[in-house]
Amino acid sequence: MGKESLTVTDNRTGKSYEISIQEGAIRAMDLRQIKVNDDDFGLLSYDPAFMNTASCRSRITYIDGDRGILHYRGYPIEQLAQKSNYLEVAYLLLNGELPTHAQLDDWTQSVKLHTMLHESVKKFVDGFHHDAHTMGMLVGTVGALSTFYPDAKHIHDAESRRMQICRVIAKMPTVAAFAYRHRKGLRYAYPDNELTYCGNFLNMLFKMTEVRYKPDPVLERAIDVLFILHADHEQNCSTSAMRGVGSSQVDPFSAIAASAAALYGPLHGGANEQVLLMLAEIGSSANIPSFIKKVKAGEGRLMGFGHRIYKSYDPRARIIKEIADQVFEVTKRNPLIDVARELERIALEDEYFIKRKLYPNVDFYSGIIYQAMGIPVEMFTVLFAVARTSGWMAQWQEMLLDPEQKIARPRQVYLGHDRRDFVPIEKRG
Repeated sequence: MGKESLTVTDNRTGKSYEISIQEGAIRAMDLRQIKVNDDDFGLLSYDPAFMNTASCRSRITYIDGDRGILHYRGYPIEQLAQKSNYLEVAYLLLNGELPTHAQLDDWTQSVKLHTMLHESVKKFVDGFHHDAHTMGMLVGTVGALSTFYPDAKHIHDAESRRMQICRVIAKMPTVAAFAYRHRKGLRYAYPDNELTYCGNFLNMLFKMTEVRYKPDPVLERAIDVLFILHADHEQNCSTSAMRGVGSSQVDPFSAIAASAAALYGPLHGGANEQVLLMLAEIGSSANIPSFIKKVKAGEGRLMGFGHRIYKSYDPRARIIKEIADQVFEVTKRNPLIDVARELERIALEDEYFIKRKLYPNVDFYSGIIYQAMGIPVEMFTVLFAVARTSGWMAQWQEMLLDPEQKIARPRQVYLGHDRRDFVPIEKRG
């Protein structure tokens, strides 16, 4: 095989095996040839939490965590955040190329056609308790949408897939806004398709007695940028859930519900909420040194710092930090921003955190901005889910069209009992 291979010697048997290296990886199934005898199942790789296992080959998102690089379809996230809008980025993720004017107009119109929800969905949302968590409402309602669109199960029909993609991207903001207003005890605000995607979302969240809601352009743009930054992030927990559940060939609404459920956890989409709680606990810049001391002693956690992938500054965090001041010119300044910036300054000068490569991530500043805009903490993960929907659907579509993909079914290393005989209950110790 030459240089593009790996030679493995099994010291149990003395046999050597040559395993092909393709695109910087070996195929796990190639390890199965390494056996002690003919009855041996073959060698497995053991990788809890998939720390070093590629479950797919993808062309959607590229991350270089050591250098702080994030690209969608080859385009740097910094350029997209500065020059694009969310629906244009969604088109890019789904189709692989930036749209022409005509393509973007057609795509935008296709999404706008599906922003409304079936009236019975309102009854479904009304069934939740008045103080139900908005993320729980979102997960349940999105899953229920599969019963409203039975044609969504035709996942191998290209036109049906396109229809479901339009539907789910269009309806996620509406479901999210309905959940928010149900919890607040407000009448539902219907979509206004004269507005942009993000402007309409703000309308459904915040419209009160005015005949026509007019979103502030600064806040509208801030939501647009935040949605772009959250649109996709490679094979994270919720995306892996999307591919894993989707591999059973279930309808996309059910798979999206599974992805949103994975996002619900505090170690994933709920992390920015934890940042706000931490900053509120610190209270003021004067308390930061004592807080840092506690963290070093193992008596607390520095939320919003560090990332499973990024070992340098998260590029999304830099962009969010830049738009914070723009938002504060419109809203009341969030006093937690001063605590956050001072905490960042001190942490980035401290050898303890530098050595551990703990830099601010996307969650460190996003919650502060959402809170300044009047969005309650329980909605933060919901906004994350709305933004991530385009990435989930792009990953779902890529998975379905990949001829190598089968239903997800990991192996295990079994450590339980060998065969043993059943003991009658009266004879058990």
